[in-house]
Amino acid sequence: FSEMQQFEESPTTGYNTVYQSIAANDGRARILLLGAKRSGKTSILQVVFQKMSPHETWFLENTTSLEVTDISNNAFVQLKILDFPGGYEFSDKKLPPESIFKKDASIVFVIDQTDGQDDLTAVEHFLDVSRLAHGVNPNLDIDILIHKVEAEAETYHHDDLNERVRQIRQVIIEQLREERLNIHPTFHLTSIHNHTIFEAFSKIVQKRIPQMNQLEKLLSGLALSCRVEKAYVFDVISKIYVATDNSDMDQFYEICSNAIDVVIDVSRIYSIDKDSKEAKAKSNENAPVPFDAKSGAMMRMENDYVLHLREVDSYLALVCLMKTNADINSGLLEYNFACFKKALKDLKVRSVPMQVKLRSNSKTVTSSRGTSARGTKSREEKKT
Repeated sequence: FSEMQQFEESPTTGYNTVYQSIAANDGRARILLLGAKRSGKTSILQVVFQKMSPHETWFLENTTSLEVTDISNNAFVQLKILDFPGGYEFSDKKLPPESIFKKDASIVFVIDQTDGQDDLTAVEHFLDVSRLAHGVNPNLDIDILIHKVEAEAETYHHDDLNERVRQIRQVIIEQLREERLNIHPTFHLTSIHNHTIFEAFSKIVQKRIPQMNQLEKLLSGLALSCRVEKAYVFDVISKIYVATDNSDMDQFYEICSNAIDVVIDVSRIYSIDKDSKEAKAKSNENAPVPFDAKSGAMMRMENDYVLHLREVDSYLALVCLMKTNADINSGLLEYNFACFKKALKDLKVRSVPMQVKLRSNSKTVTSSRGTSARGTKSREEKKT
């Protein structure tokens, strides 16, 4: 589902090949993964998109050349991730900054908060990259991952960690303000050993999805009509959420991610596709994720919530959390899920206005989308 292309610095397959890959207009949004050496950039890439377990990342070697990873998990997660060597200086004339910091690119800069004084070097490197990028593309999105926060359990007290994070943020913001750079990075605290890195990349990827506004409105309409507390659309392969509704509740990611794992694990065990099992036994390739149009689940949680999971498109799952006392007919719920699935498919292939009517016990909520991903006008009509 994702393909890594490593381009070595050689006369035949060196930077010319990298440049061609970067310049290719293949529709993928580009994410530039930068940071100091051993900051954890490649580990993040492997854990989130290549499904490597966190403990295996200890054996990864330093990144010494630019690596390009093409991600094509589904219709909405289409990415080209450029993993740069630590401390990359953009000095090669065959890869000018203009070819890297293009309109469709965004920067994800990783700072290892366990490095002590070395994090000042990482901050200086970030500022150098920011100056260069801002000169090429002043509207570039920049996210900063203050990484390896799990070390607080062994090395730092919670207050010490907060102070270190505050210092890193303060130095970066003050330097940007002092140099009058109109850059407003988004900060995330992350670790590959828990769900924080997946939540951070969910928010990063969402900014690269042109249909984000429409997806949010569709989910918000579904939540309103079905008394859903929180609704997500998940990329099943990477377990990052592509979109969520506009409610402020944001503490359900881990529950939803675990539910996807349960559905996939059970599907692997009880799959009736014997031909696929035999083919897998004869090959060394990784088995495809067992998730199709028939995949779904309903789980009752101990916290008085019910989780509903449905396949809505190729490797995309709709995950909704409802209160156990929510009074809604199950048939009506399935009807609205089907309406959402149809709307999602329509959103992929159509560029003309369309309306999706979601029925509730008392009213019909209509979510409308415009003809473009940005600046669209949407409305919610209530019909009695």
